[in-house]
Amino acid sequence: MALIMAFCTLIFNVLCLPLHLIKALGMYEIYKRVFPICWYRCSIIYNNKMHDKKKELFRSLPEFNRHGKQLTILEIGCGTGTNFQFYPPGCKVICTDPNPHFKKYLKSSVEGNDHITFDRFVVASGEDMGAIESESVDVVVCTLVLCSVNNISKTLQETRRMLRPGGGFFFMEHVVGEPSSWTYFFQHVLQPPWYYFGDGCEIVRDTWKPLEAAGFSDLKLKHVEAPLLFLIKPHIIGYAVK
Repeated sequence: MALIMAFCTLIFNVLCLPLHLIKALGMYEIYKRVFPICWYRCSIIYNNKMHDKKKELFRSLPEFNRHGKQLTILEIGCGTGTNFQFYPPGCKVICTDPNPHFKKYLKSSVEGNDHITFDRFVVASGEDMGAIESESVDVVVCTLVLCSVNNISKTLQETRRMLRPGGGFFFMEHVVGEPSSWTYFFQHVLQPPWYYFGDGCEIVRDTWKPLEAAGFSDLKLKHVEAPLLFLIKPHIIGYAVK
């Protein structure tokens, strides 16, 4: 099975040579202008299918409101702002995303969720959010982001830096399947084209491992099968406490 998988992956890598070349020449940046349009539509479908799981996950957000003050939430890789509807009334939201072209769609989500207070949008990668002060937020939210950051461990270090002591990190991410499954097989075979069409998304990451090693004082994590395309069915959902 491993040899067949390696051979099939090689074939898809060869088929993706034009895409490899486009990225090497710096022309892939053009797609970053188009990706927000695609993701806006995909995120609506994802939200509909994962609505109950998101609602359950974010139900405990108010517990991280310190001394009755305004809850401050920082969302990494906010995209089009599809998580806003699940945030508690009156909270302040700071958004970061490495793609500045999401701002247009983010504005629409802000206008449609007047129960939150939108603070600002910062163009930044998950590994370098120096524009956000240390220990300045109560909660960090990250959904479908750790699959595309360049360095998960560094992103989690930045998360811990920004969180106040006792703050919470909420996550929902698709991950690699069981090694003996067909999902695992096709995730590896189709990873080369998926990377490009998903704007750097990797479907073969065991994201729970760096989360377990990140140094949080408490970690509530569970593996679930999402009602989605089989390639992204395996998910991890939960939260960690600094």
